[in-house]
Amino acid sequence: MAAAVLLLWIGLYSVSNEQKHWGSFFGNAIADWSGVLVMVLATKHLYERGSRESKREPALPERNPVMEFLREHSLTIFLLITGTGWVLLFAHSNPQGKWGQVIGNIVSEWTQILGVVLMTKKLVEAGSKESK
Repeated sequence: MAAAVLLLWIGLYSVSNEQKHWGSFFGNAIADWSGVLVMVLATKHLYERGSRESKREPALPERNPVMEFLREHSLTIFLLITGTGWVLLFAHSNPQGKWGQVIGNIVSEWTQILGVVLMTKKLVEAGSKESK
């Protein structure tokens, strides 16, 4: 459903004037719903050590340490790799252009998601059942 909403915003932004209120809204919605989509899909299929919500795999004897590291940090690694791609795309776009503004907003969204992932691993809130 999130992908369908994202496609709707992309379609509406494609035919809109980004200098008008609705066009500006559609551009911002693309970045926001990209973030929603990545949070839904990535947190469902990827794992992050320290996250209480992540599914635990059964313990297997003699795991490869490199593969174990990649598995334990797959969400962060995914966000860093795709975020780097967005940064590179933004660096080669016109930041004042129609799509450049959207890409800049997506870079901001990815940075925010990565920050939330890292903060939820490292920070503790007193009395919170979700905290370590």
